[in-house]
Amino acid sequence: MFGLGTPELIVILGIAFLIFGGKKLPEIGSGLGKAISSFKNGLNEVEEEGKNVVNDIPGVKEIAEVKEQVHKVKDIGKVLK
Repeated sequence: MFGLGTPELIVILGIAFLIFGGKKLPEIGSGLGKAISSFKNGLNEVEEEGKNVVNDIPGVKEIAEVKEQVHKVKDIGKVLK
């Protein structure tokens, strides 16, 4: 996690406890968790919309099918070697 080890995380949590106090830390953690969850959901929605847009473009599905067939043939060629 960003090159931080256990001792560094303990020091950071200790400093946060001193700055914000014991009552605010759960609220801050909860807010941070909700923000991260919301961010991940937003990314998933964007990825799904991007896939939908790409699939709506004419010829993309056919190209994807051809690409999949090419990969299958390559895999068969590797097995036969």
